Amino acid sequence: MYDLGDLRLFTRIVAAGSLSEAARRQNMSLTAVSRRLSLMEDRLRVRLIDRASRKFVVTEEGRFLYQRACVIVSDLETTLAELDSVSKTTRGRLRVSAPHQIGRRLVAPLCREYSAAYRDVTVDLSFTDARPDVLEGDLDVAIVTKRPTDGSVIHRRLLHSRRVVCASPAYVEAHGAPQSPEDLVAHDCIRMRRGDKIYDSWTLLGPEGPREYQIGGSLVADSSDTIHQWILAGSGIGVKALWDVREDLETGRLVELLPSHACDEICLYATHMSRRHVPPRIRAFIDLLAERLPSLC
Repeated sequence: MYDLGDLRLFTRIVAAGSLSEAARRQNMSLTAVSRRLSLMEDRLRVRLIDRASRKFVVTEEGRFLYQRACVIVSDLETTLAELDSVSKTTRGRLRVSAPHQIGRRLVAPLCREYSAAYRDVTVDLSFTDARPDVLEGDLDVAIVTKRPTDGSVIHRRLLHSRRVVCASPAYVEAHGAPQSPEDLVAHDCIRMRRGDKIYDSWTLLGPEGPREYQIGGSLVADSSDTIHQWILAGSGIGVKALWDVREDLETGRLVELLPSHACDEICLYATHMSRRHVPPRIRAFIDLLAERLPSLC
């Protein structure tokens, strides 16, 4: 085993207690996790986890590797961070991932602002609406909308808002507005896809509290930016974070639907690996996001 990512994935598999749970936590397919584990076992020529039965059993060799891998991964991450923080100069490469829409609209300009202030840092920004893993994705900072459950990942909340059900005036004029969440089933709702999973329910406030309501429609995308454009074009009803559509609602390009049935809350987090010494370039960037983003939304 020569890959730190493989070592880390193995520790996550054991900590999760099953391949399927590890896949869910890492936002990977079960097939990909199983294949990575098999390749590790092939290279080491030992069985690490017994998968012959329905029970998840770590072999003696697997327990031996797990104990040492936890130490290796932690020590190497700490060592690399300490090397970077020895110098008081903010420098190096900053690898950042952000969701498409807020990333393009707000994070990208802040990256430019950061770059102007820290000329010795190269900022490398990528966009994805998936939930990237900061280590697996070779990232310094991952900006996500779901708080990480992994104890080795540090998170800082940047924004707090809610989702809104919305549509264009043209759509409402042509199809009417739903009067209750149950009416959504009769409308063309635009759905989000992450990997192989299509989200075909929305959480709304019903008479007895929060409840999931089934929705359907003819358009599905894995890009929040694309969904936004489809909603603006009158192609259907969508659910968006308020920070993405506030200006559209204020100018009348979009209208909020079912306002008395509040959607679930949504937060934006900056995540990075848990370290005793956070590199100056990462700390400075997250501080900038925390300071500037709330005033821009």
